[in-house]
Amino acid sequence: MTSDRSLFTELKRRNVFRMGGLYLVGAWLITQVSATLLPTFEAPPWVLRAIVMLLAIGFVPMLIFSWIYELTPDGLKRDAEVKPEESIAPQTARRMDRMIIGVLVLAVVYFAVDKFVLAPQRDAQRTAAPTASVKPGNAAAASAATQPPAGTATIPEKSIAVLPFESLSDDKSNAYFAVGIQDEILTRLAKIGALKVISRTSTAHFASSPENLPDIARQLGVANILEGSVQKSGEAVHINVQLIRAASDEHLWAESFNRKLDDVFGVEGEVAQKIAEMLQAKLSGAEVALVEAKPTSNVAAYDAYLRGLDFENRAFGVEQLKSASKFYAQATQLDPQFALAWAHGSDIDGLIYSQAIDHSDERLQAARRGAEMAMRLAPESTEAWLAKGAFLYHTKDFDGADAAYSEAAKRLPNDPGILAAQAYLERRRGNYDRAIELMERSLERDPQNITNLTGVGETLDPIGKHAEARVWYDRALVFRPGEPAVIIGKAGTFLTEGNLDAAGVLLELIPLQLGDANNLQAQLVYLTYRRRFDAVIKSLSAAMAAPDFVLDGWTANYYSTLGWAQRWSGDDKAARKSFTDGKRKLEALRASWNDNGYLASNLALINAGLGDADAAEREADEAVRIIGNDHYIGANMLQVRVVTQALIGRKDHALASLDALMKTPIPVSTGDLRWSPFLDNLRNEPRFREWLAISEAAGKAQVKP
Repeated sequence: MTSDRSLFTELKRRNVFRMGGLYLVGAWLITQVSATLLPTFEAPPWVLRAIVMLLAIGFVPMLIFSWIYELTPDGLKRDAEVKPEESIAPQTARRMDRMIIGVLVLAVVYFAVDKFVLAPQRDAQRTAAPTASVKPGNAAAASAATQPPAGTATIPEKSIAVLPFESLSDDKSNAYFAVGIQDEILTRLAKIGALKVISRTSTAHFASSPENLPDIARQLGVANILEGSVQKSGEAVHINVQLIRAASDEHLWAESFNRKLDDVFGVEGEVAQKIAEMLQAKLSGAEVALVEAKPTSNVAAYDAYLRGLDFENRAFGVEQLKSASKFYAQATQLDPQFALAWAHGSDIDGLIYSQAIDHSDERLQAARRGAEMAMRLAPESTEAWLAKGAFLYHTKDFDGADAAYSEAAKRLPNDPGILAAQAYLERRRGNYDRAIELMERSLERDPQNITNLTGVGETLDPIGKHAEARVWYDRALVFRPGEPAVIIGKAGTFLTEGNLDAAGVLLELIPLQLGDANNLQAQLVYLTYRRRFDAVIKSLSAAMAAPDFVLDGWTANYYSTLGWAQRWSGDDKAARKSFTDGKRKLEALRASWNDNGYLASNLALINAGLGDADAAEREADEAVRIIGNDHYIGANMLQVRVVTQALIGRKDHALASLDALMKTPIPVSTGDLRWSPFLDNLRNEPRFREWLAISEAAGKAQVKP
């Protein structure tokens, strides 16, 4: 007991207790101030954790230091070296007491300012109330979660991104099942109005369980991340999900579901409701019904639907779309009451039809039937109205599509897919500013959607805003560095403004892929402008000789382009053969298709090459008629009419058509006016030279963003 008292007395004499108290109070104040200030400077969460750890590690060494050393008038000395009559420990103790009181006063002042000044300001900036699931000890991490990424608004706490689910199935062919389950959960979350949900197109390229969650959340503008995995083995399905507060890496909720295939339909709804509960997002009665709805009770139909969904969500391609259509059709055959499969199938079939991959009446009727069945089976569903709107859009009933999309938007007013659909509709109607506005709104909830990022560029470029368009292509390249389609799009902006050198630098980055129509088309325009006709002939001949070559709307211009390249290179015999073969094959294709402007426009160029002027001009007029009220695509057909009339020597007609087209929002580009050999017959005409000068002056007058 005596030794204990002696130790206690010695600790007190050496001011060890006071040093410990002063250190703890100071460390607490440093921690609280750091928790408030670090998020303001967008410091990563590990900085605060590092400060806390360093302060904790320093506590014991500071006590040891206080035991060993004593402050004297001559500075710090080892306690053993200080004579009792020289010790000023009592004075030091009084100073330390005053310091402790001073730090405590600062702490009280900080607490008052934080509670009554700073906290109300933070609350006012938030778009949602604080969630009760954030523990008191994680206040700093919660604050960091709501800090905005550069250039965006404050991140709402009720915001979430669903990362790709990992497939743990031994059978790799079951990967589609994980994709489908993830997509269905995301779809149900998007139906909850109180949540901000990021579209899957912005999350699809991330890993299933990445290490840099705070960075990913900042990129996507969300506070929360949902991760998951799916394992399918025979009739058994194991689904594991976990909800994470991204900034603090705090796991808010996790659960596993073990189900049989015939009992898996309700899992997506259960997960969505649990997430809403954890984020304190209240659901209306209608939202509960939407989230809980089971699309089908037929296991085989649901499996086919998930396979179709997997293909639909892949990168755009002919075989991808055809495979999606096949599985959706299979799903509706297995369950004719499967409204969701009818809706998705209709949209895919309409896209195949409008893109002239298959422009047959059979494909058109499949799209029509799917939209009608979805509307009959689920007339109040968003998907049914979207399917109806998409069908009307693909068949150029733009007013009807607008009304249908508006009905869909009433049900999901901030859905990025609906906003994007409305944007592309407005572009077809010629309302380009409105189209860009809607695309930008869509990107708020789908910030890494490459289609829509480049879609803004594709809208700005033809109306003469080339530099602004490149800004959007550059934004897309931030998310997809080296993506060929984006680089080609950016190169296209230089081609339209006539800067061949800049376009060539970009196109050299992209290896020529003969089976990639988009890639080849860009290269053909560039090579034609450069008048490297031998390279055009070589590329097209190789592409058309490939065993997988298919003549469709994407490749309909191959014969006309090849024929004219051969004509300009001096091989008239080869040119005539290409024109003759092309005319025969395009007319045969048209016999099995409905009206198609792409076929008519290329038949115009082919007939011009064959010397049939009347047939050429007639086909050019037919292309304009078919395209009708489609202002965006219609500009291409109006230009084909100018080119056709120039090629057949009807200069007065060509110049009159050019005059009319140059006064529209999408005139003939500076690149075509300056470099295209298709317009050579007009180059010496004063009116043509005047339009070229006006176009070049407008390009130089662009305001660089």
